[in-house]
Amino acid sequence: MSASWILSANSWMHTPTGFEAGANNQYHPLNWLDIIFNPSFPYRLLHMVTAAYLTTAFVVGGVAAWYLRKQRHLHHAKIMLGMAMIMAIFVAPIQIFLGDLHGLNTLQHQPRKVAAIEALWETQRGAALTFFALPNVDQEKNNYAIEIPKLGSLILTHRWDGEVKGLKEWPKAERPPVTAVFFAFRIMVGIGLLMVLTGVFAIILNVRKRLFETKWFQSWCMMMTPMGFIAVLSGWMVTEMGRQPFVVYDLLRTSEAISPVLGENVLLSLISFVLVYAFVFGAGIYYILKLIKEGPKVTEKEEKHLYGEHGVQHPVLLSDVFKGLKNGRGVHA
Repeated sequence: MSASWILSANSWMHTPTGFEAGANNQYHPLNWLDIIFNPSFPYRLLHMVTAAYLTTAFVVGGVAAWYLRKQRHLHHAKIMLGMAMIMAIFVAPIQIFLGDLHGLNTLQHQPRKVAAIEALWETQRGAALTFFALPNVDQEKNNYAIEIPKLGSLILTHRWDGEVKGLKEWPKAERPPVTAVFFAFRIMVGIGLLMVLTGVFAIILNVRKRLFETKWFQSWCMMMTPMGFIAVLSGWMVTEMGRQPFVVYDLLRTSEAISPVLGENVLLSLISFVLVYAFVFGAGIYYILKLIKEGPKVTEKEEKHLYGEHGVQHPVLLSDVFKGLKNGRGVHA
């Protein structure tokens, strides 16, 4: 519910609908359903919530890999890793599909943002996909570009000869900060592909019955623990910096939305927020790490209920995890 309302309000700022412009640049609602369910809201909601689940799954998988590496809480760790890999196998590819739908919607409603994402300066048909480049904003070109011909148009428009507008279609004052958007997008997509690759590794190791014993894969999962957070932050950088210089796309510029507040007061508020959040986040991280270090605590009664009277055999395949979830009684090989 929280994500829905936050993303609805945010999405309206990107794709405003259901309003009329009044005096003094004030906007008045005409249709609340159009405002809430604006054109980019469904795509943004699905993409963000799925990202949150994936982020959580890879944290669980990383903790499980650490337990396996330390030979602690093995039956819990294998269930945790198994469930995390189920998410990597099935949900990570779905996230890429949702991202593609969101991209098509963005191309339709915010072509400037797409041009910044691709660092595309000239309007082109059959635009190339740029893997890497150093955008040169002053000269309006890319240095050291590594490109694949026509693939950009295929991904962005689903046509080999699809037209993609370049940044030169708009005055310089109306363009997003290209370099930051360009690299933040590639970090997000790169991490998404690493998540998919993790699922591929999991399938291969599962077929070989080595999913829970392979040391390098445990190290890989531990390395992937924070990647979801980095991808989410990068995605929001693309979203918010990509709509600049507007707060409400094409309607209200950021410079027009600045409140007439003294800089000293803003600085004092910022320092207060930093101190409070440093304490809250610090305490939260300390407590979470303490819980991870201690591990799950299971009473004898719970042990019998979850794993049967005669203990439990550790799962060796993802199918064992599925069986345990289906039975509701833990996991039996």
